[in-house]
Amino acid sequence: MLTPYKTQPSDAMKQTLTCYESYRKEDTMNPFENSNLYNLHEMNSFNMTPLRMMASAGKHMFNNPLSPLSYTSYGKHMAAASELIERITQKYPKPEFGIKSVKLDDTLIDVHQEVVMTKPFCKLQHFARPGFKQNTKKLLVVAPMSGHHATLLRGTVEALIPHHDVYITDWTDARDVPTSEGTFDLNDYIDYLIEFLHHLGPNTHTLAVCQPSVPLYAAVALMNERKDPCAPATMTLMGGPVDTRKAPTGVNRLAKERSFQWFENNVVTRVPFNYPGFMRRVYPGFLQLTGFMTMNLDRHVDAHVQLFKHLVAGDGESAAGHRTFYNEYLSVADLPGEFYLQTIMEVFKKHSLPDGEFVHRCELVKPAAITKTAILAIEGELDDISGVGQTKAALDISTGLNKSMKHYHLQQNVGHYGIFNGRRYREQVRPVITYWIEKHS
Repeated sequence: MLTPYKTQPSDAMKQTLTCYESYRKEDTMNPFENSNLYNLHEMNSFNMTPLRMMASAGKHMFNNPLSPLSYTSYGKHMAAASELIERITQKYPKPEFGIKSVKLDDTLIDVHQEVVMTKPFCKLQHFARPGFKQNTKKLLVVAPMSGHHATLLRGTVEALIPHHDVYITDWTDARDVPTSEGTFDLNDYIDYLIEFLHHLGPNTHTLAVCQPSVPLYAAVALMNERKDPCAPATMTLMGGPVDTRKAPTGVNRLAKERSFQWFENNVVTRVPFNYPGFMRRVYPGFLQLTGFMTMNLDRHVDAHVQLFKHLVAGDGESAAGHRTFYNEYLSVADLPGEFYLQTIMEVFKKHSLPDGEFVHRCELVKPAAITKTAILAIEGELDDISGVGQTKAALDISTGLNKSMKHYHLQQNVGHYGIFNGRRYREQVRPVITYWIEKHS
C-alpha cells in the first residue's frame, strides 16, 4: 500500500498534483482536437505510394542481371536513384532483435528470446541462454520510451548477454494500444518498473539508457524507502536527463523555452482510424525522428549521398551497413500523450527529481532514501542530447548513499549513441558496467 507524504506539500508539489490530474483528462476533451497533424502525415505517406512503387520497380529493373542496362553507367545510376527514392518514401516496421547467439571468448552461446510478462504498454523480454549456467546475475535493461523501439539497444544487449542474464523492457507503440486499455503516464511507467523488479526478484541489477533514468531512479528510491526486498542491487544510468540544467543542450533549451500549452497544442495529436489505438492522444514518433534528424541534418544527408555512391560503385558491404543502421533508425514508435506531457513538465521544466519535488501518486520521491542500491553514472564526452553533468547529478542527490557505492564514468570521444553502441561501448563501457555489477552482487 502506498504511504502519502507526511509533510505539507510545497507550492511546487501542489502544482505537480494539479498537472497530474490534467494529464489524465484526455477523454473529456474534444475527440477531434488536434487530429489533423497525424492525418496529414498518413495522407502524405499514402500519396507517396505510386512514386514508391515506381521506384521499387525501377530498382529491380535496372538491377536485373538479365538486362544489358544493369551493366551500364546509366543503369547503375538509375538503380541507385530508384533505391534512394524508395527508402526515403517508405515506412519502416519495427525490427526484430534477431539475436540467435553470442560469443564469449571462443565459446558460442545460443540465445532464445522469450516474453516473460505482458502488460498493455510493454512486454518484458528475456534473452535466455539454454544450457549456459555461468554469469547468471539478472540485469534489467530499461529501454527508452522516446520515439524508437527497444531494438535500438540491440548492440547494448548483445554485448551484455555473455556476462549477464539480460531482460529488457520492450515498450509497445502507443498507436497500437486500444483506448480501452486506459492511459499511460510517468506514474504508470514507474509502476511497471517496480512490478518487473518484483517479478525478477531480489538481487536484480538495473540499467537505464537515456530517458528512463528519471523514472528508474524514482522507482529505486521508492523501493529503498519501503525497504522492499526486491530493490535492485545496482542501478546504472547512461546519458540520462536527471538534471537538465547542467550543460543544457538544444533539446533541453527547446523544452524550457516553449510553454507547456505549446507542446500540448502543437505536438500531441490523435491516432488515425487505421490503427488499433484510434483516438488515443500521442506524441508521434515521426515528430521525434524529425527533431533528431534536424539536429544533425548535414550528417544524414551526407550518409544518403554516400549510399548513392556506394550503390553506383557496387560497394555492397557499405550499402548493407547503411541499410542496417537506417532500417533501425527510421523505425519509430508513438509515445502516450500523457506520458510525454508529464515528462516535459517534471523532467525538463520543473526539474522535480533533483529539486526533491518529484511526487509519485501522492508519495514524495526522496533521493536520500537510496541506501542499498549502488549507482553507476555513465556519460559521453560529446553527448549533444544529455549534456555532461546531467546524469552525474544522480550521484550528487543521492546523499544517503555511501561514497563507495557511487561511481562516475566519463567516456571520451563518444556522443549520445556511442555510450551504449559501437566499438567503444563494447570495449570500454560494457566492462565498467560488468565490473560494477560484480562488485556489488
